[in-house]
Amino acid sequence: MKYDEALAALDRRTNYERSGRLTSPSLERISALLELMDHPERGYPVIHITGTNGKTTTARAATEVLRAAGLRVATYTSPHLISVRERFWYDGNPITEDEFVEAWRELAPYLEHFDGQGMTMTWFEAATALAFTWFADRAVDAAVIEVGMGGSWDATNVVDAAVAAITKIDLDHPELGATPAAVAGEKAGIIKAGTIVCTVEQDDDVAEILRARSEELGAQIRLEGDAFALEKAALALGGQALSLRIGDDVYPDIFLPMFGEQFARDATLGAAAARALIGDRALSEDLMAEAFANIRVPGRMEVVRRRPLVVLDGAHNPAAARALTEAISASFQWTKLWLIVSVMEDKDIAGVLGPLVDLADEVIVTRNGSPRAASVERLAAEARAHGATPQSVPNVADAISVAMERAEESDAILVTGSLYTVGDARRKLVPRDERPRGEG
Repeated sequence: MKYDEALAALDRRTNYERSGRLTSPSLERISALLELMDHPERGYPVIHITGTNGKTTTARAATEVLRAAGLRVATYTSPHLISVRERFWYDGNPITEDEFVEAWRELAPYLEHFDGQGMTMTWFEAATALAFTWFADRAVDAAVIEVGMGGSWDATNVVDAAVAAITKIDLDHPELGATPAAVAGEKAGIIKAGTIVCTVEQDDDVAEILRARSEELGAQIRLEGDAFALEKAALALGGQALSLRIGDDVYPDIFLPMFGEQFARDATLGAAAARALIGDRALSEDLMAEAFANIRVPGRMEVVRRRPLVVLDGAHNPAAARALTEAISASFQWTKLWLIVSVMEDKDIAGVLGPLVDLADEVIVTRNGSPRAASVERLAAEARAHGATPQSVPNVADAISVAMERAEESDAILVTGSLYTVGDARRKLVPRDERPRGEG
């Protein structure tokens, strides 16, 4: 079997990320699968991460802190920008094509067994089981696992995590609830008995739900501002200079090669979760500096060109769009800002476009390669409702070409609205040999 064949076999399974339709969520199938496989997800302590935005940044930060502390770390994140291999990492390296094939061969007979019983695994369930299969064949000291969606019924929630890390909870997927509090009820499902819960500052009603769930299960909750904090974030060449505190330890001079204060807060959360996992032992400033310098999260306030400046960000909900407008305004200067935007049709399009259109001088609406992408006609109408005079271009690559041809060197081009949009942009703008390992 070749890599393309293994990938095609995975892609034949129902993929709710692509369809946007989620029905009858349950842990029944994935639990039965892992039981038959003798639980490859067990055998190492886990940091489990949920929230609305910033999960992957938190995961990368936790991973790098654990690695700097000398642990061999398995990491599973989602979604991916270009290649599915971006989701699976071990000890600083993504899964290779040969390793993917080997893991799929090991997993496939179990999937076929349940297919024959009418318990067909979804794409994400199969991908999650593949991650655990690959990790089980390695010497894993700790794992960092990001939920795909939600918490309680997410396929990753089969792990018995020692630490739960929860980023800011807001509205995103309609299936999770119509209010942040309703969403919090679902995401709090990753909290297990005896877990240490690290969470950023939340709205009062959300915080109360997390606190009540923790108390019910005897979990220890650690709050941003009390147990850990980002105390300073200042612009620096290629990123930010940070001062952060975790417990009683202060790290006054840490460089993060990412822009945007929210990402710095998410990275601090990841570091706090990592420290909790290793028993709160003191970590040196040199260790923390090494860890943060190695954090890379493509598609999050990512600069891929200069003159004109080109920034890619996967903001796909109103909270992320607001954070993006604040971060890009604080991080960069420009003569004219060109906005290239494509959003999924099931998202709050008005909520995403509002702050972005208000910031932009020129708006180009387009459609990324996902079948769930909203039409350019719908995006154009929404942009006009916010006072813009948008130009419509049928695809992301052509939209970038239009903006690059018209922009001056002192301008900025922001490509956003979805991680699918960012993936299309990276295919256009980032040569294959310059992409991070695993991105393809």
